[in-house]
Amino acid sequence: MDWLLIILTVAGLSVFEIVSSIDNAIINADVLVTMGERARRWFLLWGLIIAVFVVRGLLPWLIVWMTTPSLGPLGALFATFSSDPAVVAAIEESAPVLLIFGGTFLVFLFFHWLFVEEKNCGLRSEAFFSRQAVWFYAVVSILLAALVWFALQINAMMGFAAVLGSTAFFIVHGFRQNAEVQEARLRQPGISDLSKVAYLEVLDATFSIDGVIGAFAFTLSVPLILIGNGIGAVVVRELTIRGVDRIRSFCYLKNGAMYSILVLGTIMLADSFGFHIPAWLSPIATFAIVGYFLYRSVQYRKNGASGAA
Repeated sequence: MDWLLIILTVAGLSVFEIVSSIDNAIINADVLVTMGERARRWFLLWGLIIAVFVVRGLLPWLIVWMTTPSLGPLGALFATFSSDPAVVAAIEESAPVLLIFGGTFLVFLFFHWLFVEEKNCGLRSEAFFSRQAVWFYAVVSILLAALVWFALQINAMMGFAAVLGSTAFFIVHGFRQNAEVQEARLRQPGISDLSKVAYLEVLDATFSIDGVIGAFAFTLSVPLILIGNGIGAVVVRELTIRGVDRIRSFCYLKNGAMYSILVLGTIMLADSFGFHIPAWLSPIATFAIVGYFLYRSVQYRKNGASGAA
């Protein structure tokens, strides 16, 4: 991996982490204003360390290690930088299982947003799909059945990984639904700062899963994922402190994050079935999609309310 590709990959990971954590930053800011100064400082310092080194560092390493146990812990950490033929062969053998798991999770996440979640509609088609929420479960069920059918023709573990990806989505979705209920409760008087900090840590871990899984569309290198996602997490913390109202004003950034998730999930699925996807495509696609919806957000701010494209 040459230096230009490394820089491009890290930049893409950082941008994806930032835009996929917008909701998390807004919720954090809303809860932090109800906390005491000492608790806020603790969360912004130690919470950042936990978010970067424990969640965004430990989780991708564990995923690579679990899908390729023969590498061992250190081998899983530095596998993609190794020139050992045995390590390269192990990574190539396990990569489709990891990629179909992540791709299924991300595509399900996109369709849930498209059909079910409330959104600022940046495209005309989004308003149409929002009125068809009842079709979400039909779409993802048919998609899962197709993925498992074709995966079983190649490798039984790939079929199982696709099912695990859908399972992970519904577990994470359940936690997030509960988080919305808990956020309202935590704004009420009488709730301790300790409870709020614990809630924010759990919530941050839940939201970080999107960025961690999506990171594998950029690279299988755990050190690069740690660096890219870590930079993104630091930026998100800064936005939480200083610029959350400004984030809200960019009304279509969430749309950019979700279309990036769709593209990254599709890349992971295609890669898992043996299609050659250039390493530069994921970061370039992320820059283009996020850039477009950032531009749309700026135009909306300048012109006021306007019709969807």
